[in-house]
Amino acid sequence: KRFFLYTYYSCWNEHYWVPLTFVSKLFSLYGLYKKGDIMLGGIFPVQYFSVPPELSFRSKPDKWKCDNLDFSGFQSAQTMAYAVDEINRNVSLLPNITLGYWLYDNCIRMSIGLRAATALISGQESVVSDYSCNQAPPVVALVGDTGSSPSIAISRILSLFGMPMVSYFATCPCLSNKVEFPSFFRTIPSDDFQVKAMVEIIKHFGWTWVGILGSDDEYGHTALKTFSDVFQTVGCLSFNEIIPQANDKLKILHITNIIKQSTAKVIVIFAVSRDISFLLNEIILQNITGRQWIASEAWSLDSLASEENFYWLGGTIGIAIRRKDIPNLEKFLLQVRPDFDPANNLVIRFWETMFECKFPENSSTLINGKTCTGSEDLKSLSTAYTDTSQLRSAYNVYKSVYALAHALHDLMMCKKGEGPFENGSCADIFNVQPWQVLFYMRKVNFINPLGERVAFDKNGDALGIYDIVNWQKINQGKITIKTVGVYDESVITGKALTIQDNEIFWNFPSKLAPESICSKSCQPGTRKASRKGEPVCCFDCVPCAEGEISTVVDSSECFRCPSDFWSNPGRNQCVEKEVEFLSFEESMGITLTTIAALGICVSFSVLAVFIHFRETAVVKANNSELSYFLLVSLALCFLCSLFFIGEPSHVTCRLRHVAFGISFVLCISCLLVKTVVVIIAFKATVPGNNRIKWFGAVQQRGTVFFFTSVETLICILWLVISPPVPAKNTNSEHSKIILECNVGSVTGFACVLGYIFFLACVCFVLAFLARNLPDSFNEAKFITFSMIIFLAVWIAFIPAYVSSPGKYTIAVEIFAILASSFGLLMAIFTPKCYIILLKPELNNKRSLMGRSTNNKNTAQNTLFSIKLFLICIFHNTVTTSVSFCGNISTKRKKKL
Repeated sequence: KRFFLYTYYSCWNEHYWVPLTFVSKLFSLYGLYKKGDIMLGGIFPVQYFSVPPELSFRSKPDKWKCDNLDFSGFQSAQTMAYAVDEINRNVSLLPNITLGYWLYDNCIRMSIGLRAATALISGQESVVSDYSCNQAPPVVALVGDTGSSPSIAISRILSLFGMPMVSYFATCPCLSNKVEFPSFFRTIPSDDFQVKAMVEIIKHFGWTWVGILGSDDEYGHTALKTFSDVFQTVGCLSFNEIIPQANDKLKILHITNIIKQSTAKVIVIFAVSRDISFLLNEIILQNITGRQWIASEAWSLDSLASEENFYWLGGTIGIAIRRKDIPNLEKFLLQVRPDFDPANNLVIRFWETMFECKFPENSSTLINGKTCTGSEDLKSLSTAYTDTSQLRSAYNVYKSVYALAHALHDLMMCKKGEGPFENGSCADIFNVQPWQVLFYMRKVNFINPLGERVAFDKNGDALGIYDIVNWQKINQGKITIKTVGVYDESVITGKALTIQDNEIFWNFPSKLAPESICSKSCQPGTRKASRKGEPVCCFDCVPCAEGEISTVVDSSECFRCPSDFWSNPGRNQCVEKEVEFLSFEESMGITLTTIAALGICVSFSVLAVFIHFRETAVVKANNSELSYFLLVSLALCFLCSLFFIGEPSHVTCRLRHVAFGISFVLCISCLLVKTVVVIIAFKATVPGNNRIKWFGAVQQRGTVFFFTSVETLICILWLVISPPVPAKNTNSEHSKIILECNVGSVTGFACVLGYIFFLACVCFVLAFLARNLPDSFNEAKFITFSMIIFLAVWIAFIPAYVSSPGKYTIAVEIFAILASSFGLLMAIFTPKCYIILLKPELNNKRSLMGRSTNNKNTAQNTLFSIKLFLICIFHNTVTTSVSFCGNISTKRKKKL
């Protein structure tokens, strides 16, 4: 045989023939045969038990013995016969050409499958003489095998001759390698497509934490690796284990312990039922329930779906080969009758197994004493052979035959001069060679009689189409495998996966889909934080920090809000920051406004008193004109504080600082001039000193105007160069926008304050030096005390201003303005008003000059009382200022 094959190889590739004459021993195989113009080969697993012959090497080995015929396998073989018959009856497909077939049983043995492939390549003629290499080979293509391993071996042989091989059940992705298997095609999707379908199912139900098991063979190892690579973009694997093919008790116990300890509720298995059976027995023994099993196509339709296993495996979701109803197939199957042609010996084995009898021609030993007559009725029995409700692998066989037929039809329709071969030649349909069929197989693309497109990609793989099935229990406890969805990768628009969720049976107490996650999803407002040493699917949910948000589920990071926005309490949305400023409507604004208004009223009230009593000694003795200026400037100081309240604008920002600077400079200028007048007046009492006439009323007004003009000039330059402008402060409080006035030029602002401080210091020094000048009502003493209050308030203001947040900064500034203004007002004018209003008997020149001892004592007692009163006011003012600032700082710390 091997020499004969080599001769074939030489002929087909070198295009010459070698005359040979020899007798070859034929393989004894079970098969089906039908003569035709063009022959197709097929290899099917019909019998599931085989006994190898004894190899003594002393005599010719006996043939393999096969038994235990499987009706599903025989149905697949007959489906090929039916497809050939249907094509022959179709006048539009391969007209005037009759297809025939050689079909062999591989008995689930790779060695027998290889023998069958060899027989199909070389033919079954026992004598070959003067063989012409120009004749067509015994078969031009082969349908089969079922398993991936035998398909790999057979395809390597067929590729030597360029013979197409179309498998209907081999799913190993390795067969997609066109370098190693250039002539291999299949009508069942590759395991790569199966893995994609299973991952899509897992994604559909939101399962991100699963375990996978695979058989200890090429199918299992390849599937596990592919699944691990694809699934890592969807979720994480809790475990990845290999199921031993033998009953390895320790390994089985190891796997079951992992399943029990794992929190994964979904387990995917790539294996055949015989490998799963040992594991299933241990699962039943340990009563492991509450798991959702995902079955590969290798066992999704298996006998494991039984009532005995349903308590543990019920609700299994599986991938299954696409099912289709083939019209008239059942009728064709029921027409099969015994044929004693040795080429159709498989029919005899089928008949004897179906009816549990023996034909007399085959054996003298009868089964149960029953003899086959050949007239038995197939309709009387209900078996997997006659059941055409679940045509899955049989449908793939049907598509395989039609794919070969369409390739031959395209070859037949070739026009001379336009062919794909050398010099535009076409192949001869009556002398077609396998490599010519292979060329057309790569271009096959058609709609089969059942309305489904059949085509192959560049790797020879079929379109990825699967049924999604679910193990369910129907009436009277019968187990059924129900189709609940479809995975079709050829869909151009829409999703490849379609599942009817309401049709699925869930084997859980809730009757709902289980939740299989390592960690629950992080809701918007939180982010994922990985756990050290654990898969990425296991994480903690950490709330976003203030000012940051996350808007999607399972966000890996939080995003900071824009500068004018802040996170809401849920940290899932950026909202506009609260705009804050010291307004007239709030309690603090109302309080400060009231105090400022009170200060204005008091100032004008004192002014009214002074104007009314302008002819009295106290008013005249204290330079009434400067007192009027001083009272008006104090009223302006109280008034300017109102510019600090309300929403900042370009007008108010300019006015508040300018009015503040000019008002206080006017006030302190009046006090400074008053102090100078007191000093000059007392110095003028010395005989011959005429300095008082050089500092009269005009000079006093001019001095006040000069000092105020300097401040006004500084303010004008400040406003021209870099004026204060409204600004949004987002740094003091992150959750708020503080509307405030930016001073613009810091130098300008410093000059304004520095000039005020300079005048105040000069005034304080002069008043302090004149405090002991003889007078019952020496105004220098009160000016000294007022300057102490003024400086103390503004020195206490600095740390309070720096440490106060937001609008409280403005409040501190207003408080300082009001406190210092009230300090000046009370320290300067309280003694005078007290004499004018409450002690009018002292409001005379004699009392002022201190010429009456009684009046002098009375005046001194009065001054002592007034000083004590002012000291109390000063103490309360400073204490209130420090307490106010301290309260604000405390509030800020609590808020932060």
